[in-house]
Amino acid sequence: MTPVNANLEELIGAGVHFGHRSSRWNPKMAPYILKKRNLIHIIDIKETLRGLITAGKVVEEIARRGEYVLFVGTKRQARQITRKEAERCGMPYVVERWLGGLLTNYQTIRSRLQRLEELEELERTGRINDFSKKMISSFRREARKIKRNLGGVRDMDGLPGLLVVVDPRKEDIAVRDAIKLHIPTVAWLDTDADPEQVDIPAPANDDAIRSIEIFTREMADAVLRGRERAKVEKEKKEDDAKAAKERESVHDSAGGAEGDEKQQVQPAGGSNDEEDKAGPAPVSESESE
Repeated sequence: MTPVNANLEELIGAGVHFGHRSSRWNPKMAPYILKKRNLIHIIDIKETLRGLITAGKVVEEIARRGEYVLFVGTKRQARQITRKEAERCGMPYVVERWLGGLLTNYQTIRSRLQRLEELEELERTGRINDFSKKMISSFRREARKIKRNLGGVRDMDGLPGLLVVVDPRKEDIAVRDAIKLHIPTVAWLDTDADPEQVDIPAPANDDAIRSIEIFTREMADAVLRGRERAKVEKEKKEDDAKAAKERESVHDSAGGAEGDEKQQVQPAGGSNDEEDKAGPAPVSESESE
């Protein structure tokens, strides 16, 4: 059973196999190209499905280990889809501009998110009204900007274990940050991209909305499968620990009962201490005669 829900028919129907014009191709994508038709490269759909399956397995394992999977899709066609699928599986995302140092200078990013919390606290408590109208407008504009750029990662309290990228050619800064930090990358990439920059390439049309939707949906499903596996494994460990504790308790109780029985039972044919102290009974005169 394949760990993906998409089949060849769905992939073909979404136009996943249509690459860029042959004049724009990257020669490193040659192993993933089936042929050229009307000056457009046709991607081998079997390679797409193979990459999708491999990517799904990796994402599932990362999610099972409890690490973050960061979804990245800032191109116009991918923003809404990427946000929806990332929120569905409860993972962080970046759908606006990728800020330089988002990963390599993460402490600075966290300080900006703390600033956002401070501004939201001013709004919530009403203390923002103590400032002038100009300052209020400035605070709200600052909050909107931080929320737009970093709102998708505000709950990510550490570096991700994996990046899921739509079009690594556009997200080259994100890919370079991941390479510096040795964070693996799964990518949905077209014939103009460099597959050697990512760890797991899934060759496909990265411009069509339906194509992007298939990729992000499958990755989100993989995250949910991984979390379900982690939940089952945790419950199994808890059940095993509980069963082991019960067996230990029963063993201790049985050992204590056996010791009590040994103390209560006297050896057969034995005499009590009083008889031993009294000695043999005296013999009468009639008996002696």
